[in-house]
Amino acid sequence: MSKPELEFLNVNNFEWLPIDNAPGTYERILSSDKNLGNYTRMLKFDVGAETHETLTHEFWEEVYIIKGGLYDKAKKQLFTEGMYACRPPGMVHGPYKSSEGCITIEMRYYLK
Repeated sequence: MSKPELEFLNVNNFEWLPIDNAPGTYERILSSDKNLGNYTRMLKFDVGAETHETLTHEFWEEVYIIKGGLYDKAKKQLFTEGMYACRPPGMVHGPYKSSEGCITIEMRYYLK
């Protein structure tokens, strides 16, 4: 099965769900292909939320910051509204802190 066909839905109708082991962070899954593990989601950081793990993964990840900013604590860099990342499998990123809060849209996918 692939991702479903969707035509312009109001994302505010999707519930923000808390992310385990990351207090103050939430996700809205907009579409997914559970067989392949591909999905598109929105990610929200509350004001002052921070993560504590350095991340690497085996999938591609593209992220666009819609609102606010994220500070990468390891790289000592602030990423802000309008910025974009394309992360190939194995790319190191995080942990993050958001002093002002942040909302991103993220696409994760495996190339088979």
